[in-house]
Amino acid sequence: MAVTGDGVSWLVVGASPDLRQQVLQTPALWPRTDGRDSPIAGIVLTNADIDAIAGLLVLRERQPFTIYAPAAILDVLAGNDVFNVLDATLVRRVAINPLEPVACPGNLTLTLLPMPGKVPLYHETPGATQAQAGPTYAAKLQVDGRCVIVAPACAAITDTVLEQLRPADVLFFDATLFTDDEMIAAGLSEKSGTRMGHVPLSGPNGTIARLAGLPSRRILLHINNTNPILRSDSPQRQHVEAAGFEVAFDGMEVSL
Repeated sequence: MAVTGDGVSWLVVGASPDLRQQVLQTPALWPRTDGRDSPIAGIVLTNADIDAIAGLLVLRERQPFTIYAPAAILDVLAGNDVFNVLDATLVRRVAINPLEPVACPGNLTLTLLPMPGKVPLYHETPGATQAQAGPTYAAKLQVDGRCVIVAPACAAITDTVLEQLRPADVLFFDATLFTDDEMIAAGLSEKSGTRMGHVPLSGPNGTIARLAGLPSRRILLHINNTNPILRSDSPQRQHVEAAGFEVAFDGMEVSL
């Protein structure tokens, strides 16, 4: 996810391992000069999973930008020397307190919203059978009275979560799995979706039911390759679209 409020400077929400490919496919994020200049002015980290931080390693070409994250997630970076490839004289690490708005490049105001979540897989206690709570957030980005919320991971949609999501004009929300036992049924994992820190789309407490009353445009992202909503002709895809949800796709652009 890349967001801008002025069309010049961009914040990227989450540093995916395939960030380089995403940039190559997005001309707005290409260098604007022959040097190492980049429109990417900041990276917002909403959790410390590998698929949210590994892409930082492809941003080591000595261009300046800022990493915005809660202290607990910055501590994960500090505890792994490989992230020292990001030159500290060029790449600032700014600790953000949840629920406190912060002015960012691109004319954007960033607020991190606490979400129910779990610790990264590599920090789990060996043999743990239940999800261990860990820092997970949604990124709320505002400009000129408009609001986008990006929530790539959420383990449960509580009433508090619903109220935090309500101000969004556009909501991008976790759609990892359609059913909670999807990975188990496919023989790919012994873990349910909620065990992995992701609320399923279906079911009485699932995303479709719980987000039904929100007034925002609702777009599903962070979709696992087992999720049938990726197939445009599947009954599950038809179900989510009939419920008023959209399925994100590579290269999707949204303007407010």
